Amino acid sequence: MTLVEHQRILYTSKNPTRRWLHTSRRDWILSAIRRHAPARRNRAIEIGPGSGVYLPLLLELFEQVTAFDIERQYLDAAQGLAANNTGLRIERGDIAKAASTDAGSYDLVLCSEVVEHIPPDQSAAAFAGFRRLLAGGGILVLSTPHRWSAVETTARVALSPAMIWLTRLVYREPVLELGHINLLTRRQVEHALRDAGFEILERHAGGLYLPVLAELLGEPALRLERWLEAKLRGGPLHQLLWTQYYVARAGT
Repeated sequence: MTLVEHQRILYTSKNPTRRWLHTSRRDWILSAIRRHAPARRNRAIEIGPGSGVYLPLLLELFEQVTAFDIERQYLDAAQGLAANNTGLRIERGDIAKAASTDAGSYDLVLCSEVVEHIPPDQSAAAFAGFRRLLAGGGILVLSTPHRWSAVETTARVALSPAMIWLTRLVYREPVLELGHINLLTRRQVEHALRDAGFEILERHAGGLYLPVLAELLGEPALRLERWLEAKLRGGPLHQLLWTQYYVARAGT
């Protein structure tokens, strides 16, 4: 199974919790792009397009869109859209290093579930890269897992070399190692954004996984998780929620 196929399956998982964790993130980001798309909509770039779920909306809202990734498989998947849309450009590169993309030429940067895959010693360079791409006043939409979330804590055990075979047996769906090597807390993300020259306009947190219950109880477990999610959000235990989201504006 390819990386692209695996990502697509996540949105249609037979397990209600796993499906909700991914579709709720997708829906929040789509809504954030619509809410915060700047008046100037010449160019947008997605860093790490994955299976391409956000590219159609970006192409709807912006005149030109760049799909930028270090992983060839994801760029190959985006080629299907590019073949039928002259507004889509495909570019391979590393956001933490010097990119060929023109600096200051984008009105919106989208980066969802990428920062956690960047080596920690390159994290600050990646945030600086987001800012470098944006024109003054441009918008960054960002999501990344919270370091202490229930999902990530569970994954450290469930996806370990000793246990992943059992996880695959229980899930009865394809399971890959997450490859999350740069998990950040909310404070760390906010500091990184401000250090890179961003003003945070909006923050959000969502997605709760209850081990065992999510796999055994189906819809009742999901109802409990959604109820607890609302209670935890904004409170001292917000870090148990999986995904942290930000909308930030580049300084002029």
